[in-house]
Amino acid sequence: MSASAAAAASPEPTPPRRPARRPPATDTARAAGATRDAAARDSAGRATPRGAAGRGSAAGDSGESAARGSAARASGARRVSADGTPTARQAGARAAGRVVAKTAAAPRKAAGSAARITAGAAAAGARGVARTAAAPRKAAGSAARTAAGARAAAKATAPRKATAPRKATAAKATGLEAAAPKAAAGAAEPSRAAALAALLDRPLTSLQLVLASGGLLLAIGLVMVLSASMVESYENLGSTYGVFARQLTWVGFGLPAFWLGLRLSPRGHRALAYPALLITILLLLAVLVPGVGEDIRNVRRWIDLGPLQLQPSEPAKLALALWGADLLVRKHKLLSRPRHLALPLLPVTVLMAGLVMLEPDLGSTLCLGLVLFGLLWTVGVPARFFALLTGFAGAAVVALIFLEPYRLARLTAFLSPSKDASDKGFQAVQGLYSLSSGGWFGVGLGQSKMKWGLLPEAHTDYIFAILGEELGLLGCLVVILLFTTLAYAGIRIARRSVDPFARLAAAAITTWIAGQAVINMGYVTGLLPVTGIPLPLISFGGTSLVVTLFALGMLASFARHEPAAAAHLASRRGWPSRLLGLPAPHRAANRARRTTR
Repeated sequence: MSASAAAAASPEPTPPRRPARRPPATDTARAAGATRDAAARDSAGRATPRGAAGRGSAAGDSGESAARGSAARASGARRVSADGTPTARQAGARAAGRVVAKTAAAPRKAAGSAARITAGAAAAGARGVARTAAAPRKAAGSAARTAAGARAAAKATAPRKATAPRKATAAKATGLEAAAPKAAAGAAEPSRAAALAALLDRPLTSLQLVLASGGLLLAIGLVMVLSASMVESYENLGSTYGVFARQLTWVGFGLPAFWLGLRLSPRGHRALAYPALLITILLLLAVLVPGVGEDIRNVRRWIDLGPLQLQPSEPAKLALALWGADLLVRKHKLLSRPRHLALPLLPVTVLMAGLVMLEPDLGSTLCLGLVLFGLLWTVGVPARFFALLTGFAGAAVVALIFLEPYRLARLTAFLSPSKDASDKGFQAVQGLYSLSSGGWFGVGLGQSKMKWGLLPEAHTDYIFAILGEELGLLGCLVVILLFTTLAYAGIRIARRSVDPFARLAAAAITTWIAGQAVINMGYVTGLLPVTGIPLPLISFGGTSLVVTLFALGMLASFARHEPAAAAHLASRRGWPSRLLGLPAPHRAANRARRTTR
C-alpha cells in the first residue's frame, strides 16, 4: 500500500482542542478580588472609626458593579447559544453569577453592621461627652444665679447712685428705686430694735428714766398750775401768781425731800419704816381733833401750820409702803401660812383706812388699797387670797357709798351726768366740755375759758381738763406717756433689785403713783366716778407734792443700787454724785444683802 493510500485509509488525526475559555471563572476571580478588596477596606474602616460608613458604602458599590458586570456577561453567554438551550457554559455562568451576588451582598451586610455598631458607639460617646460638658455649664449657671442674687441684694440695700436712667430701662429703674426704701426699712427695723434693746440694757437706764419722767411731769405741773390758777388766785389773793408762789414753796420743800430719798440706801429707808408708821397714825388721829384739824366744807383733812397746810393722808401711803415691805421681808419664811400673811398687815391697813375715812377721804383710802395690792402681788400671794380680799374691799366700798348721801349722788351723777348737769353732775359735764374744746392741739397755753369760774377745782382735781383744753389731745398724750414711762421704770427697778425690801417697796410705790394718776384721769374723762384725788406732780397740793418727790427719790436710790448700776457708779463716780454728796452705792448694797440673809 502506497503511502498515499495508507494516508487516505488511515483516519485523519484530530488536532488537539484548545482549552475552552472560561469567562465565568475569570468573572469569579474578579468577584473574589473585589470581595477581598471590600474586606480589606472593611478592616481598615474598623481600625479607623471615622468614615467607616463611607468606606462600607464604597465597598458595597464596587461589589454591586462587579455583580452587574458578571450578570451582563452571563446574559451575553446566554445569547450565544444557538439552539436556545442552556449549555454547560451558560449554567456555569449562572452559578457563578449567583455566587458573585451572594459574595457581593456579604460585604454590604458586614459594612452595614459595622456602620451601625460604629454609629452606636459614636452616639454613646457623644452623649457622654455632652453630659461631661453640660456639668460645668450647670455649675456655672448656679454660680451665675447666686452671683445675680447677691448683686440684687447689694443693690437693694446699698444707696443708689444719682444717675439718669436710660429710656429703655426707665420703668425698671423706677421699680428698683421704689423697692429700695422698703428693703432699707425692713433692714432698719432689726437695727432699731437692737439699738433700743442696747439702750435699755445700760446700767443707769432705770435711774435716767425716773429722773427724766419725774422732772418733766414736775415742770408741766408748774406751768399748768400757773395757767389754771391765775383767775382764782387774782380773785382770792389779789395776785395772779399767788397760788403759783405757794406751789413753788412746796417745790422748795420737795426737792430736798427728793435728795434725801436719793441719798439714803435701801437699808436707810428700811430703818424709817416703823417711825414713819407711828408718826402717820398719830397725825391721822390729830387731824380729827377739833382745833387741830381744819374744817373745810364739813371735812377735816388738813392740819393748819400757819402759812402751810399738812394733809396726813398723803404720808400715810408712803408709810404703809415702807412698813409693809419691811414686814413681809422679815416674815418671808412664814408667808406660806395665811395667818402670818394676813397678820398684822391687814389689821394695820384697815386701821389706817378707817382713820382716813373718818375725815372723810375715799380717794386716799383707795390709794391705801393700791399700796396693799402692790405689796401682796409682788410677794406672790395666791389668787384665792386676792379674790377673798377683793370681795371684802368691794363690799366695804359699797357700804361706804351708801352711808354718805354725797357719795351716792356722785355715783348717780357718774352714770348719767347730763341729767343733773346744773348740780351734782356740773363738775363732770364741765370737765368734758373743757376737754372737748381743746381739739388736737389745744386753744393755746393760758387761753382756757373754763378756768374763768366755769370749772370747779380747775387747778387741783380737774387740772387735767384744763391741760386738755389748752394743749389739746397732744398734750394729754404726752402726760400719759410720761406716767407710763415712770410706771415702767418702777416695775423695772422692782424686777432688777437684789434687795427684797427694795423690790417690794418699789412695786408698792409704783402701784400707788400710777394708780392714783389713772383714777384722776379716769374721773376727769368720765370713765370713773369723781373721787377728788389730785394728779401726782401736776395738781396743786403741797403735801402730795413733797411726799411724791420723796417717793421718786426712793425709786432713784433703788435704781442706783441695782447690781449693774452699783458696779458702774463704783468705778466711775461722776460729778453729779460728787456735787450731790451721794455715797458709793455698792457698800450700801452689800450691807443690804447681809441684812436679808
